[in-house]
Amino acid sequence: MIATYGHGTENDFVLVFDPSDEHSITTAQTAAICDRKSGIGADGLIRIIKRDEKWFMDYRNADGSLAEMCGNGIRVMARYLVERGHMPEGIFAINTRDGIKHLRVPMVGDISVNMGQVSDEAEAITASTNGHIWNGYNISVGNPHAVVFVEDIQDVGPMNEPPIVRPRDSYPEGVNVEFVQITGDHELSMRVYERGSGETRSCGTGTCAVALAAVLHSKDRLPSTWVINPPGGRLEVSIDGHSNATLIGPAVLIKDVDISEFLLA
Repeated sequence: MIATYGHGTENDFVLVFDPSDEHSITTAQTAAICDRKSGIGADGLIRIIKRDEKWFMDYRNADGSLAEMCGNGIRVMARYLVERGHMPEGIFAINTRDGIKHLRVPMVGDISVNMGQVSDEAEAITASTNGHIWNGYNISVGNPHAVVFVEDIQDVGPMNEPPIVRPRDSYPEGVNVEFVQITGDHELSMRVYERGSGETRSCGTGTCAVALAAVLHSKDRLPSTWVINPPGGRLEVSIDGHSNATLIGPAVLIKDVDISEFLLA
C-alpha cells in the first residue's frame, strides 16, 4: 500500500488515502509504521476517509492510540486533498473526533484552520521534569493540555520521559505538556511532549492552548494574536472574543512511501 509522508512545522505524519474506509490499520501496525528506527518514522498516522460523504481525519498517535484532533495534521491532510486534486483550493470542512473544522487552503502558502473553542479549565496544575517543577494552566482544545511558563526554555532539559503532571486524576487519558518562554511582544517559544508520541517538533492544538495560556499569564485581553515558535518552525494563533482559535501555518507533502510490509503483521 502506498501512503504519503508530510509535515507541518516538522510535526510529521504518514497519510493513508482510504476514502471508502476499506483498510483497517491496527494499533500495532500504526506503531510499527511510525517507529523511527524500524518503520517510516512519524509523530502520527492519518487515514483520510469519508463518513456520510464528508472528509474525516482518522488520526492516531505514534503509539497507535486514538487522538481527538491534530492541528498540524489536519493542515497536512488538507494540503493532500488539494495538491492531489480531491478538493479545489479554497474553504472546506474536515470532520474530526473533535467535530467539524473549517480550513482555508490555497494551492501554495500557509493554511488556516478554525480550531474551535479553547477553554481554561480553571484548575491549577504543576508539571515537573528533570528535577524542576512549575505551576501551570489546564487548557482544553478538545484534547487536554498542561501549559507552563519558564524563564528559559533550556531549563526544561531533555524530555526522554513524560513530564509528571499533577493532579493526575485530572487527565485520565494522559495529557500533552507545553513548556513556554515569552520571547517578545506577543511572541513565544515552546517545547511540547505529546501523549502517545513523546517530544515532537511542533503541536497544532498545543500552540492554541499556549496562546490562551499566554493571554491568562500576561493578563492580556481577547481578541489576541500570538506568534509561536516550536522547534519545527513558526505558527500564528488568533483567539477571538469568544475564545475560538484560528491556527495558521505551513503544510508540506514530502514523498510517497510503501507501508505494505508493516501491514502484514
